[in-house]
Amino acid sequence: MQFQLNFKSGKPVYLQLVDQVKAAAASGAVRAGELLPSIRPLAERLRVNRNTVAKAYAELESQRVIETVAGKGCFIRETSSPFRKDARLKLLAEEVDQAVVQAHHLQVSKDDFLRLAEDRFDAFAQKRTRAENP
Repeated sequence: MQFQLNFKSGKPVYLQLVDQVKAAAASGAVRAGELLPSIRPLAERLRVNRNTVAKAYAELESQRVIETVAGKGCFIRETSSPFRKDARLKLLAEEVDQAVVQAHHLQVSKDDFLRLAEDRFDAFAQKRTRAENP
């Protein structure tokens, strides 16, 4: 898995790592049970503090995206969520609210926003299909 960090984005590095792992899992670029890079080598490769990677992995574990197996490393979890559908939708609504606010500030219309969301769903579906059928 390749990580790309933008130190000028204003977004904390650990959140960039969290988002990239979640996007890779959603697109099928990484599969359930796949081992993530160890904290120290990844931190050295990305030239960030080890605590930054550890914080990202802790956040991913709290969101149940990954699981840590003592002595073996961090692995992508199965996608089965412990939350009920209404709880998952509530969590997603918070993220969508932020995107809607951002769309408003960028003067993106509702129709364009919805079209973009549909395009992104399609793009992730295509990535998942390619990952499952190499």
